[in-house]
Amino acid sequence: MMTHNYQVTGMTCSGCENKVKSSLLLLPEVTAVDVSKDTKSAKITMTNHIDLAVLQQALGNHYQISLPSGGASTEEKKSCCATHTHQKAPIIVHPAQAGKFYCPMHCEGDKVYDKAGSCPVCGMDLVQQPIINHSVEYTCPMHPEIITDKPGDCPICGMDLVRKETSISEENKSYKNLLGKMKISLLFTIPIFIIAMVGMFHPNPLNRIMDDEKWNWVQFILSIPVVFYTCWMFFVRAYKSIITWNLNMFTLIGIGAGVAFLFSVFGLLFPHLFPQEFESDHGSVHLYFEATTVILTLVLLGQLMEAKAHDKTSGAIKALLKLAPTEAIVVVNGIDQPISIHDIKKGDLLRVKPGDKIPVDGKINQGFSSVDESMITGEPIPADRKEGDNVIAGTINGTRSFVMQADKIGSETLLAQIVQMVEDASRSRAPIQKLADTIAKYFVPIVVVIAIITFFIWQQFGPEPRLIYGLINAVAVLIIACPCALGLATPMSVMVGVGKGAQVGVLIKNAEALEKMNKVDVLVIDKTGTITEGKPSLEKIVSFDNNEDDLLKKIASLNQQSEHPLAKAVVDFAKAKSVKLVSVNDFETIVGKGVVGTYEGSKISLGNQKLMEHIGAIVSASIAEKVIAEQQLGKTVSYIAIDEQIAGYITITDAIKETSKNAIAELLNQGIEVIMLTGDNENTAKTVAEELKLSSFKAGCLPEDKLKEIKKLQATGKIVAMAGDGINDAPALAQADVGIAMGTGTDVAIESAKITLVKGNLQSIVRAKKLSHHVMRNIKQNLFFAFFYNVLGIPIAAGVLYPVFGLLLSPMIAALAMSFSSVSVIGNALRLRTVKI
Repeated sequence: MMTHNYQVTGMTCSGCENKVKSSLLLLPEVTAVDVSKDTKSAKITMTNHIDLAVLQQALGNHYQISLPSGGASTEEKKSCCATHTHQKAPIIVHPAQAGKFYCPMHCEGDKVYDKAGSCPVCGMDLVQQPIINHSVEYTCPMHPEIITDKPGDCPICGMDLVRKETSISEENKSYKNLLGKMKISLLFTIPIFIIAMVGMFHPNPLNRIMDDEKWNWVQFILSIPVVFYTCWMFFVRAYKSIITWNLNMFTLIGIGAGVAFLFSVFGLLFPHLFPQEFESDHGSVHLYFEATTVILTLVLLGQLMEAKAHDKTSGAIKALLKLAPTEAIVVVNGIDQPISIHDIKKGDLLRVKPGDKIPVDGKINQGFSSVDESMITGEPIPADRKEGDNVIAGTINGTRSFVMQADKIGSETLLAQIVQMVEDASRSRAPIQKLADTIAKYFVPIVVVIAIITFFIWQQFGPEPRLIYGLINAVAVLIIACPCALGLATPMSVMVGVGKGAQVGVLIKNAEALEKMNKVDVLVIDKTGTITEGKPSLEKIVSFDNNEDDLLKKIASLNQQSEHPLAKAVVDFAKAKSVKLVSVNDFETIVGKGVVGTYEGSKISLGNQKLMEHIGAIVSASIAEKVIAEQQLGKTVSYIAIDEQIAGYITITDAIKETSKNAIAELLNQGIEVIMLTGDNENTAKTVAEELKLSSFKAGCLPEDKLKEIKKLQATGKIVAMAGDGINDAPALAQADVGIAMGTGTDVAIESAKITLVKGNLQSIVRAKKLSHHVMRNIKQNLFFAFFYNVLGIPIAAGVLYPVFGLLLSPMIAALAMSFSSVSVIGNALRLRTVKI
């Protein structure tokens, strides 16, 4: 019996806890499970060790299970160390999926495999999840057997060690393997094709060397390497698809090419068993070795092109992965020392030189510089960063050197979270994909039936040689049909679209959010941090007994225990005036109203009108008049009460973002209603709404009020997107059809919404809307192409044009068309990389 601790993400309620617990208890080795959504943990007691992949499979797509950030449990470490040399894991790859392979058509959802191969459902080559090995090794150019994880000199010859690349992509191995087989296929297929084509001339010039029967044997011998080596995998996949009844593209290829090859072999060995209709003008049986090998080689070409194209579709993820540097410079006792990124600890001081990539998330401790954050935020202008400012891993330092303190390392960094989010979203399924899945399920059996009907119609009503026509056209029908084009239509567009979004700071959690964003007709937004900068500053403090300094000391001491942006503005203002703060007892935050506490025996309250009503403080008409005048200027006003008596008030300003006005105008022009729901007062809210020309607004909203308003809008049939800070607005974000978390820098709340905007401005919502539109249009183009291709291609292959135009489709042309259909779908999806959003 053993017990392991795991981290489980994706749980939001007690129902999720029960679901995770019941799913894990279904495993026979599991005897007890203790789950907590609050700590995102699962304590599992098991009779035998269970691989992480098995646990993930048990949980399905909705929850992700991984080892705790501290690493493996004691038992797992012992098990690992007993058989393997310890290696450090890549810093930004999800533990449950690192180095895994998945089907590009997502036939089994998020299921991943440990090894390269083909999908057991659709037969397509599995694609490796983008991964980069961040470990750095050094070797001697003269003595390659010398390998170390630190720079230095060779112990044998003394030469400086050079950096060694340690990772080789399995995806590249697969591509090179296919490329090698393609060259061999061409080497044997081209002579077969030439022999067959020259044989159509009368007289056949090759007969001067040998007769047709001997040339047929040459074609047979040359076809063996193609059929039984380079393209044998297609027949293996076809066989697996039939015995498991997961019929797919390779079922059709295997049947079509297999029938043509077996027919040719029997025609070569037993020509006397065939009726006269099968004989050529020379008296020998028509053989189709050239059709078989050309078909298989063209299918192989299609697989080769797909492998190359798949590498481009995940290019955005790979580009993000490459942003993370492999080394850093740690400052120890004033001395700079090179260090592997794996060895960085929280609190380490790191020197970032001009032009270097910032290694981890943290704050500038000494110095200042401009930082190019375009790879994370999508904003091309470098951001000025000074002491105390946050900096993000993967961004590029400008022309000055500075020292930073490491705050978030490894998988905690913003870059790591972005990569994981993009990977998860790339492999999610959009609702529109259900249509393609339903059709693909019945597609192959229907095509086989059509091929059989084609054969019998030609055999009964076609011209002589009827059997030949029937066989060739039936094979053409089998070969031209391509269910993979249908299956790839949606996932390819989603993968490229999600990657494109990540490059401009629009992080999409799943494909469903991407699809729904295109349908949104109402956008609900918060004020502070969404429309405004979210960096409020205290403009003035008004004391009715003319003792502003004493009142400031009291409210600043009270607010030093609060994390609210308004509280920070008060504390910063007091610090700027060198006010000495003291401790406050009985501190309490009253959500949506303000804060209260006890200061030297007096009860201090700071908040809005609702808080004053809550504590029983009466706001006189004269005070209310002064406050309203401030609010009508767009300022936020908080009352100060001492022992339930109004003692004064403060005015706080929070500038409207420069991007808000243009973004809201553009959204309104697109026919989207923009509604502001804010906890601020009526007068301030009205001023902001009028300035921005919003559709409507509602002031004084508590979190539950925002939730109710969104439900009301949805009840009228509206598709609602909600943009908030991702923390205080969590209920509303969860209820909205599309929750959008606004964030800046490392404080972005990636887990709180379906779409996260790294830059945190409304212009990014416009980008998200445009991206959604482009992706959905691209998906529809792909689906139309796939449907139209099969609707047009199958009848032509069956011979419907022959009675009128005398045209038939060669199986070789059908194979070429089939191979390029999937590649065309991928190519169309790749166009999304160039769209402007």
